[in-house]
Amino acid sequence: MNIDLLKDLCETPGVPGREHRVRDLITREIEGLFDHVETDAMGSLLCRRDAKAGDGKAPKIMLLCHMDEIGFLVSHVSKDGFLYLQPVGGFDPRNLFSRRVLVCTEQGDLKGVMNPGGKPIHISSPEDRKKIPEVSEFFVDLGLGEAAKDIVKIGDFVVMDEPFLEMGDQFVSKALDNRVACWLGIEAIRKLADRGRGAEIHVAFTCQEEVGLRGARTAAYKVQPDIGLGIDTTLACDTPGVPDHMATTRLGKGFGLHVRDSSFIADVGLVSEIEKLAEARNIPFQRTMLAAGGQDGAAAQQAAAGARAVGIVVGTRYIHTVTEMVSKSDLQAALDILVAISKLRWQGRLKPPP
Repeated sequence: MNIDLLKDLCETPGVPGREHRVRDLITREIEGLFDHVETDAMGSLLCRRDAKAGDGKAPKIMLLCHMDEIGFLVSHVSKDGFLYLQPVGGFDPRNLFSRRVLVCTEQGDLKGVMNPGGKPIHISSPEDRKKIPEVSEFFVDLGLGEAAKDIVKIGDFVVMDEPFLEMGDQFVSKALDNRVACWLGIEAIRKLADRGRGAEIHVAFTCQEEVGLRGARTAAYKVQPDIGLGIDTTLACDTPGVPDHMATTRLGKGFGLHVRDSSFIADVGLVSEIEKLAEARNIPFQRTMLAAGGQDGAAAQQAAAGARAVGIVVGTRYIHTVTEMVSKSDLQAALDILVAISKLRWQGRLKPPP
C-alpha cells in the first residue's frame, strides 16, 4: 500500500477553489498512467485511459474523486492583524476550538492559531462557558500583529494544520475526505497496468465538491459517461453515543456500496452487479445510505442524457474534523473493487471479459 502518497495528499493544502497544489501533486504522480490529461476551466484534472483500438464503441466509465478539503477563505484582516474567515465546507464549531492552522498566501504559508472571540476560563462565567460560538466568531492569530495586514489578502485560504498518522490498523488525518478518493483513483489505474482496456476509463480529480459538486458537474457534462462511480468517504459512526441504526458503516467491514443520499439514488442494477462482483472476488463490502449530504456520483448521473451511477465509498470516523479515521483494510477493499470493475467489459451491464 502506497502510504507515502496518501500522506502527501492529505498534508497538501487545498480548499474549494484553491485545489492547485493538490492538482500539481497528482499531475506529477500520474505521469505515464493515462493517454490524455487536461485541466478544465474550473480547475478539475481530467484523465483518460483509452480502450483498445478496434474495440468498437467502448463504454465510458468515470471515476469522480474530489480534490478539495473543507477549510476557510480569509474575509477580513483587522487593524490588529486578526484574520476573520468564511467557511468553504461544513464545520461543526465544537471541533474548532484552539486549533493550529496553516494560512496559505502568495508570499508563503504561515502558521496560526484559531480560537473564538470571548473570555478565557479564568474570567468567564458558568453561563459564558455553556455557549457554543458560531463558525463566524472564530478568528486566526498569526502572532504578527499589524504586520499581518501587509502579508495576508482577502481570499487567501486556511486549512487545519495536523499531521498524517498511522494508528494500529487505521489511518488518521485531516482531509482524508477526500484525498482517499484521489489515492484510489491513482492507485487503481496504476494497479491495472495494461489490463482493462475494454472500456474507456476516465478519472476526474474534481474541484469544489464541498460547496456543491461544482467541478464534477462540468467534468461529467464533458465526459458524458455511461457509468459514473462517485469515489468518496462516508460516515462511520460505530462509536459511543450513536445508536446502531445510525452507524452508516463500520470500520473494518469493507468498502461502502453507496445506495442513496440527498443528491442521488444509485442505479439499482449497478448496485446489484457490483455486489455480485465483490462477492465473487471475496472483497468485503457493506451497503450504505445517508439521509443528507451528497457526492460527485450525482453529477455523473445527471450529466447530459444521464448515466448509471453508484458510490464506492470508504467509511470514516470523525468526518470533517482533523481526526478523520479510516481502516487500512477498507481502503484496500475499495481499491480492489475499483480494479475489478475496471477490468470488466460493459455491454449494457458489467460482464467478465471473453
